[in-house]
Amino acid sequence: MNVAIVKYNAGNIRSVDYALRRLGVEATVTGDKATLLSADKVIFPGVGEAATTMDYLRADGLDTLIRDLRQPVLGICLGMQLMCRHSEEGDVDCLNIFDADVQRFIPRRHEDKVPHIGWNTLTDVGGALFDGFTREEYVYFVHSFYVPLHACTVAVTDYIHPFSAALHKGNFYATQFHPEKSGRVGERILQNFLSL
Repeated sequence: MNVAIVKYNAGNIRSVDYALRRLGVEATVTGDKATLLSADKVIFPGVGEAATTMDYLRADGLDTLIRDLRQPVLGICLGMQLMCRHSEEGDVDCLNIFDADVQRFIPRRHEDKVPHIGWNTLTDVGGALFDGFTREEYVYFVHSFYVPLHACTVAVTDYIHPFSAALHKGNFYATQFHPEKSGRVGERILQNFLSL
């Protein structure tokens, strides 16, 4: 299987690469358009800032390329947020794959810390990424912005309020959490994606 990881100005790409290697998959980390178009699966990871990253993607033409991919694509963390319509982080228009707006967490109580960092549960899961899930599972989050519940939501997490932990539309899948940092649960999600 030919798996490509989108290389751009965002962190966490190596962690995803290592997670795939643990599953026996040698991925190609690349920003080359032909390589991305010909891959069987594409992973769009990310840790960073939305506006700066969208500027980079537009400058390289990767914004249009990602939006036009027809094979299964998995966005992770910032990758998921950039697949939405607009982000409050830098007030920037994004890829508009998911017709949803990314919002900043606003603490309601003293104990509400932003960013949301650590392990939290997935509920209301559905769809192919979560095949084999029979109970609430814990996954690892690091984020200050979130996607509200939406028609494309396929997993929910509650922090300050319920939000989309995962999205799915057509060939596009996305997780706000980091499957590559979520132990066996994350490995199962990555394996489910690879098996699509």
